Parts: sequence; structure tokens; C-alpha cells
Amino acid sequence: MNPVLDAYREELISEIQKIDTAEFQKWIDILLDAYKNDRQIFLAGNGGSAGTVNHFVCDFGKNAVQGDKRRFRVHSVCDNVEVITALGNDIAFEEIYRFQLGNAMRPGDVLIVISASGNSPDLVNACQYAKQIGGKVVALSGFGGGKICNGADAVLATDMTSYERIEDLHLILFHMVVCWFKANQDKLA
Repeated sequence: MNPVLDAYREELISEIQKIDTAEFQKWIDILLDAYKNDRQIFLAGNGGSAGTVNHFVCDFGKNAVQGDKRRFRVHSVCDNVEVITALGNDIAFEEIYRFQLGNAMRPGDVLIVISASGNSPDLVNACQYAKQIGGKVVALSGFGGGKICNGADAVLATDMTSYERIEDLHLILFHMVVCWFKANQDKLA
């Protein structure tokens, strides 16, 4: 027996079982709509969540659509350290994602944000911008929600407070999305 391992495993398994099927389906429907209307999908997160975002962009862009069909247009706004640090230094860290979205996001495009706390000012501002221009927002958070969930079109929030477990759950959710699309190629027609 290992109490740390056992507690970790039990909490994560319990949270996987609590995933809100209706909210997950909303997320899928938003992505299906984006694909059918050739919309772009932007993702943002900080720290470990930025790593998860970049991992998803790779997996989803490569694997969600099989064969020679058109792929999703999916982009991370947290993968360019030069842009992020220039914007943080010259404008404000709270604007690093909103500024980038202002250059590229259009009405109908999708923003997916992930945050353990759900309250990171740069992500909150990005969500507000996306909604302001008529974009869709999908929010993944911990600690029961947070400001990124306000007005989001789909919310997958956990009450967990362990950053490690929250980040694990978010990565699992992203992998579930990729697997859903791999198993439902007929829905992309």
C-alpha cells in the first residue's frame, strides 16, 4: 500500500467518472460545427496547462481527422515565447492572449481555455474578447470553475484542488476528444 498513490488514483478515477456527458457533448458539437464551417480553433493556458494545450494541438491537428480529408485549423496562442514575452513586457501580461486573438480570431471561431484556478487574468480577458466578437468558448478548469467559465459555451470543471490531478484530468479530456473524432469520422462529412 502506498497512501499517496492510492489517494491520487482514487481521486482521479472518481473525477473521470464525474465528467459531465452533456458538457462534453457540447464541446464535441462546437468542434464539429467549427469543422463543417471551416472555423479556426485557438487554445490558451498557462504553465502546465500551456504544455497540455500544445500537446492537444499536436494530437488533434494530426489525429482527429483521418485520411486525406481537410484537417482542423487548430492553433496554440501560448507556443511562441518571443510573442508572449514581448506582449507581456510592452503591453501587459493580462493581454498576451487577447492581443494575439485580435490579430487572428474571427466571429464563429472557437477558443478553448484551460486553467487550474479558472481565474487567470490573461485567460479571462481572452474569453471576454472571444465572446465579444461572436466566438465560441470552451472552458476547462479546476477549483470548481472560476471566471473563465462565465459565459462559456461548454464548461468542464472539476472541484479538485490539486494542480497535478487537475492537469491530468484536462489531458485525459483532450485525449477523449481526439479519440471521439477518430471513432466518428462519418460525422465530419
